[in-house]
Amino acid sequence: MAQAHAVFDELIGWIVQLPWWVASPILIAGCCALVLPLHGVAYRFAQRAVSGKSLFWRSLVARTRGPSRLALLVVALALAVSTAPLTWQIRLVLNQVLLVAFVTLAGWTCATAIHIATVIYLRRFKLDAEDNLLARKHFTQMRILERAAQTMVALVTAAIVLMTFEPVRQYGVSLLASAGAAGLILGLAMQPVLSNLVAGIQIAITQPIRIEDAIIVENEWGWVEEITATYVVVRLWDWRRLVLPLTYFIQKPFQNWTRECASLIGSVFLYVDHRAPIEAMRRELRRIAGASRLWDGQVVNLQVSDAREGVIELRMLVSARNAPQTWDLRCEVREKMIGFLQKEHPSALPRQRAEWVNPDPPYPGGRVTSEAGNGPGLRGERPVRSDPRAAAA
Repeated sequence: MAQAHAVFDELIGWIVQLPWWVASPILIAGCCALVLPLHGVAYRFAQRAVSGKSLFWRSLVARTRGPSRLALLVVALALAVSTAPLTWQIRLVLNQVLLVAFVTLAGWTCATAIHIATVIYLRRFKLDAEDNLLARKHFTQMRILERAAQTMVALVTAAIVLMTFEPVRQYGVSLLASAGAAGLILGLAMQPVLSNLVAGIQIAITQPIRIEDAIIVENEWGWVEEITATYVVVRLWDWRRLVLPLTYFIQKPFQNWTRECASLIGSVFLYVDHRAPIEAMRRELRRIAGASRLWDGQVVNLQVSDAREGVIELRMLVSARNAPQTWDLRCEVREKMIGFLQKEHPSALPRQRAEWVNPDPPYPGGRVTSEAGNGPGLRGERPVRSDPRAAAA
């Protein structure tokens, strides 16, 4: 061991005696070549150490392999810079760069740890479950809080990096002390960003919307696909994307179809003749709902909701597990009920009635009859006049 140490000191002394533009790259390259195998050994040791630990520590070690390698490289470069025969100006610049790199790596590691903790926490919830209300609540809260925490880490990291530069640090202190026009302009410029950040925290706490909520906003129907730190992406029914700021959902009204649960009641309106068999249609509605795989078995009802001069209005209610199934079930009920009326009760379909009256016939003793163009109901009737003289002839 002592002999190896002596050989190492002799090698370093020989390198230092070389010109600085030759010795410095040799020392830096040697430190990098030494630290990479060392990192591989340390990483395998860390994997064995956390093999029996929780999923968080195992994921943290796996995800921070790159940052930890860069951190060791930064430490090796710092040792090489302190040993290499560099001028004071070059040494100062390199130390500043290494310090910024180390602070950035620390912020990167914190952001990675936050992401790992969020992913592990959300593993217990499934968005594709039949009743995913609880999962959507937790996904919304954790995603917004994760982005807020990562934004805070980025701001703190950037602030620490700026504080390492003496001119920038003095400028920031003088700007905060003077509170002049530049500070006012900066505050006004940051107002939309800060308002959206506060709105995001408020949405995470109160949850007027959640991930995969079915909503109607700006006269468009869709699902909440993504909630970021500043905006919300709504996936519309025709695959378009509607992007809205977070403050929109705090300041303006909108419809949330899955606020408390995913089940919905769909309504189907039909307009039929006054002679329509209501009880038979009610039985047919129950049969259609019972045979459908979309019906959740909770609500099925038919009522006469209005009566007008020519038709009566029927409202049929059926329930389904979620908004897409409710829409499909409404279309199925409407189609099959119309087919039932066409096949079993065609007289129940809407029709128009007309009566032709001619109080002053053109011929003495003439009479007015009718010729129906569309069968019963006299729809499209036209008068046919008969002449008694022609009949006598």
